[in-house]
Amino acid sequence: MNYQEKFFNLLTICEKSGKLVKGFDISKEAVTGGKASCVMVTSDVSARTLKEAVFMCKNFPELPVVNLPFTMKDMENSIGRKAGVLAVCDKGFADRLREYAEAASGTAE
Repeated sequence: MNYQEKFFNLLTICEKSGKLVKGFDISKEAVTGGKASCVMVTSDVSARTLKEAVFMCKNFPELPVVNLPFTMKDMENSIGRKAGVLAVCDKGFADRLREYAEAASGTAE
């Protein structure tokens, strides 16, 4: 199983467990409410959306913004909703998803 498959399998589990927030506005609520462990942004979001996602996490230095090597269409195929910004509200899921995303994009060390 490659890292892309691992990522989407774990993302589906995360979503079914209720620990995945889909969409910019609701992700912002999770970030400001202190519930988010990481924010993930797909590769095809607009430059403005990416800038706003980074800005919303600026006051939370422990909250990483993960640039995914996947598109919104990939998200729709996996979790059933087209979303460019996602927030993961569980540290374990967030760490593992980040690891898989970095490995899938080839940036893992």
